Amino acid sequence: MVTKTKLKIAVLLGGTSSERDVSIASAAQVVPALRARGHEVWAVDTAQGLLSPTQETQLFSRKVGTDPFDGLVLGSDPKNNSLNLLSFLQAPQLAHIDVWFIALHGGFGEDGRMQALLELTGIPYTGSGVVGSAMAMDKDITKRLLVAAGVATPEWLMAPVTAEQVSKTLGWPVIVKPSKQGSTVGLTLVREPAQLAPAITEALRHDDEVMVECFVSGRELTCPVLGDEALAVGEIKLKKGEIFDYAAKYQPGGAEEIFPAKLGSDPYGKVQDMALCAHQALKLRGYSRSDFRLDTQGRLWCLEVNTLPGLTSTSLLPQAAAVEGLSFGELVERICRLAL
Repeated sequence: MVTKTKLKIAVLLGGTSSERDVSIASAAQVVPALRARGHEVWAVDTAQGLLSPTQETQLFSRKVGTDPFDGLVLGSDPKNNSLNLLSFLQAPQLAHIDVWFIALHGGFGEDGRMQALLELTGIPYTGSGVVGSAMAMDKDITKRLLVAAGVATPEWLMAPVTAEQVSKTLGWPVIVKPSKQGSTVGLTLVREPAQLAPAITEALRHDDEVMVECFVSGRELTCPVLGDEALAVGEIKLKKGEIFDYAAKYQPGGAEEIFPAKLGSDPYGKVQDMALCAHQALKLRGYSRSDFRLDTQGRLWCLEVNTLPGLTSTSLLPQAAAVEGLSFGELVERICRLAL
């Protein structure tokens, strides 16, 4: 275990998943925050390699767009992420780092494959391990484990599925979404049978497995876990629509985020308990963030669990940490220390 006060940290960012822009926005906050705390930090775009100071400045000046990133823009297959990733990780400048900080989101960075590759380096990395990352990224497996752990989650079916099956089992409306995507990419709220097939087609553009889930109307809540403790619960109030979609998450004015959420002590504590239970059921480590709905009858439903939640300036995890007295710099340093 590294005991020295200051660390040598390589921040992995970018990639070619649909959440590339979000990853860059996270890294644009993480890198300077760690440097401000005295650590030696390198920025590595897993699609382009170790960044020079000029490249870093240019990349970090970008804003998150209104639509998910199209990996083909970089001229590579989004499913592959990088043909030269191993050589990037073996750059001479990174030979003596203490920890990999994973500031990637979605796809290759969050589904266990990157974690498996980093295991081969023998250097600690932030966040969950191979198995936990893979299980949490797969929404079907996540739900099965949540049910086994006694954590309520909306009923679901996996495509292929007919409108008749949905009517009998789930009812309408339903949520149709890729089974292994984040940031609500490819997600559709389906209100009637005629909309089901087009929604499944859209979801299949982003993944080879599609989930059809019972839509739960109610208050949108979220709760991160750091180490072995649940942080403050937050509530997301949408400015329009019923879904906290990609645009609402990353464009100014899309939603109002309230930390701590204005709940009674009983439901507040129950959200924290459920978030911690979900974290443990999926064998996660370091940190995570679970999202919930509180329905009109006062029942809590866990929607999904994020193993690498966003770390942008307005992300939910940093807001929850601030309620607990943790500055952004302290938060990301704590994440590094947990990896060690």
